[in-house]
Amino acid sequence: MGKLNYLFKRIIQMDYKNMIKIAKSIGKKTKKNYILILFDMCRCGFKYQAGYYDYQEFEFYNLNKEQRKTYLTRGKNNEIVKRFNEKSKFHIFDNKDEFYKTFNTFLKRKWMVLDGSNLDEFTNFLADNKQVIVKPVDGEGGKGVEKVEYKSRQDCEKLYKKLIDNNQTIVEQCIIQNKELNKLYSKSVNSLRMFTFYKDGKAYFLQAILKIGNGGVVDNFSSGGMYTYVDENGYVYVEAIDRLDNIYAEHPISKCPIVGFKVPMFKEAVEMVKEAAKVVPEIGYVGWDVAIGENEPILIEGNCFPGVFQVKPSLVKDKEKVGLIPKYNKIMHIF
Repeated sequence: MGKLNYLFKRIIQMDYKNMIKIAKSIGKKTKKNYILILFDMCRCGFKYQAGYYDYQEFEFYNLNKEQRKTYLTRGKNNEIVKRFNEKSKFHIFDNKDEFYKTFNTFLKRKWMVLDGSNLDEFTNFLADNKQVIVKPVDGEGGKGVEKVEYKSRQDCEKLYKKLIDNNQTIVEQCIIQNKELNKLYSKSVNSLRMFTFYKDGKAYFLQAILKIGNGGVVDNFSSGGMYTYVDENGYVYVEAIDRLDNIYAEHPISKCPIVGFKVPMFKEAVEMVKEAAKVVPEIGYVGWDVAIGENEPILIEGNCFPGVFQVKPSLVKDKEKVGLIPKYNKIMHIF
């Protein structure tokens, strides 16, 4: 019933104009009739719960039936969330002030929440730190995240009112990024998205993505950044991609090689998120955003809808084209 409900909702909410646009783009690339592509998209929607973005992103048009079965689609990802994440606990992850209080041990930085009556506290916080990061309490995708700096005590009052009006009420110390990650890109914190699964008293590490800034002050994919994949030893093993499907073997600004890059303190980061996964056991499947500081990993936030990240089949080149489901299924036993 859950699968049918998901498909029914997707059919109602579908942006058919965009679906046709993507089908035509794939048809042009593959030299296939886009009508046949559309039929195949629909087939994959019913059989694998793959939306047209899944179909495009994971290149279903180049995969056979057995290969398609192995790829985690957004529909199947939703099944994991529904089964292992209790909706009544979502608020802990959705509201940054609650999240920060719950996971304060792992944050490794000072923070505060603007409430309309703590101007003096904010002024002192900003004066002590000179530069801080401000965020919406319920923002996502890097939207509303800014770096602000202390100029004078008089300016703090104007800034305080502006931040309250903009709902940018989370204020925190800037993370000082590890020098190795600065070599990759220094204008943003290049963070890891680290996936964990918790069940029956045991935490499992699933996989890690390295998100990299590209011209902006945040590393989010939706804000112009790129991402790539990290193996169990902390090494990047494929090129990075951005939202426009550009592929990068080296960073276009820093010229630092991306493939082969070693994330410092990766093992420590894995252990940290496994410990964090035990704090709210009702949320079993989490995508954690983690920065690597000068001397330790630092938790940024957690996502109870962690998203779907899999290596594009074309990036694995001569290797076997296999998605995440076989790996996840060994631990979750859901598919």
